[in-house]
Amino acid sequence: MSDQLALFAPAPKVGARSPETSRAAALEVAPRTGTQRWRVLQFVTACGDDGATDDEIQDALAMSGNTERPRRLELVEGGWIIDSGTRRRHQGRDRIVWIRRSE
Repeated sequence: MSDQLALFAPAPKVGARSPETSRAAALEVAPRTGTQRWRVLQFVTACGDDGATDDEIQDALAMSGNTERPRRLELVEGGWIIDSGTRRRHQGRDRIVWIRRSE
């Protein structure tokens, strides 16, 4: 695992009994430094327990919703970030607050 990725432990979501090949494959899809997915993960991680909504991520990273939302979805599907269960109001609507998954 890269040093930068190690800063944002936990490791990718794989089962405890997963073969080594599954673990290697999980690391292959891990967010890479310099990618949009990495930027989203880094921002959500930096927000800590306060987390961030899609709107907040988009504003902070100067990313359109059509760019940010798919990256965030990839991170959710990969087990990197989760719905905190908290909602924040933005433009009259409740928005999901995303946080970094912890072990």
